[in-house]
Amino acid sequence: MALTPPFGNFQLEIYLRGLQGVLPKMPMNFDELERRATAALPPELLSYVAGGAGDEFTQRSNVTAFEKWGLIPRMLRATNERDLSIELFGMKLPTPVFMSPIGVIGPCAQDGHGDIATARAAAQTGVPMVGSTLMVDPLETVAAEMGDTPGFFQLYTPTDRDIAASLVSRAEAAGYKGIVVTLDTWVTGWRPRDLSTSNFPQLRGQCLENYFSDPVFRAALGHAPEENMQAAILKWVQIFGNPLTWDDLPWLRSLTTLPLILKGISSGADTRQAKDAGVDGIYCSNHGGRQANGGLACIDALPDVVEAADELPVLFDSGIRSGSDIVKALALGATAVGIGRPYAYGLAIGGVDGIVHVLRSLLAEADLLMAIDGYPTIAELQPTALRRN
Repeated sequence: MALTPPFGNFQLEIYLRGLQGVLPKMPMNFDELERRATAALPPELLSYVAGGAGDEFTQRSNVTAFEKWGLIPRMLRATNERDLSIELFGMKLPTPVFMSPIGVIGPCAQDGHGDIATARAAAQTGVPMVGSTLMVDPLETVAAEMGDTPGFFQLYTPTDRDIAASLVSRAEAAGYKGIVVTLDTWVTGWRPRDLSTSNFPQLRGQCLENYFSDPVFRAALGHAPEENMQAAILKWVQIFGNPLTWDDLPWLRSLTTLPLILKGISSGADTRQAKDAGVDGIYCSNHGGRQANGGLACIDALPDVVEAADELPVLFDSGIRSGSDIVKALALGATAVGIGRPYAYGLAIGGVDGIVHVLRSLLAEADLLMAIDGYPTIAELQPTALRRN
């Protein structure tokens, strides 16, 4: 069952438990969350989840750029009820947040099934997940765990168009509500942390179940993946990473009637071209700084994307660490805001309950900030509500 507003009441639960001597088991701020996840995750997995491209300047900038924006408080607008619900692709969602796709979320769980844990957290909270192509469990199994909460499927477009079509068809049949095409990962960025440990999980056969369970992939392979895992991994290497161009959009559009969302758009010019090509949504993201270093902080790219998108919904992620970050992204025009590393860290130290705790904490802070500063609805969070510090 989805969380119900006011989300800020989560703090009352914590204080009331404290009267009985019960303290929170999970961290209440990101720094402590990250510290405990660092201790819980194996070094090679931690480097993959926590690391970024180059010297990680863009990754850091994604986070610190939020400090440059300040919300203007408005007084004598108090209300006990806040409306944080949104409309997205014809669906009414109780919150404006979603869980961004993370290709190694599976191994982050102590039982190795983090995609399923994420889906179960989605079912408990009503917060949608965007499931990655790179799953430990088949996309159908993950979808079945989401309950009534909608999910989206993120596509790393393979070079083999038949396999791409099969993955999309499976996602549609499994009940996913949209296809998110990632544009910036047709080649892997320079990631010193991963290079220092010589660790690329997929080359070790991890998180490839959506390929290994796919009938078209298996037919092209010519045998069951488990019969020759090295050959199966090599086949994956050969097809992963399609260097898409604008000429490929009509083909991608033809694969499904589901909403088509392009992930990685960070400029007004690309947004306008995508809109003209008939996509249904824009996903403003720089992959959390994992793919390309030296770029603009994603939150600073958001206003141009929103302006160019006009009526198209704009999803956003990269650098969200707090409820105030969520509020600022909404004020700058994001339709929905994606959470990445925080929920991965919650999973690492607390499983499903850890993810739920992180989501509830972020939503509580956002709700309370809107209440105290006099913005009872998302509609009232306009760019004019912010000033540059």
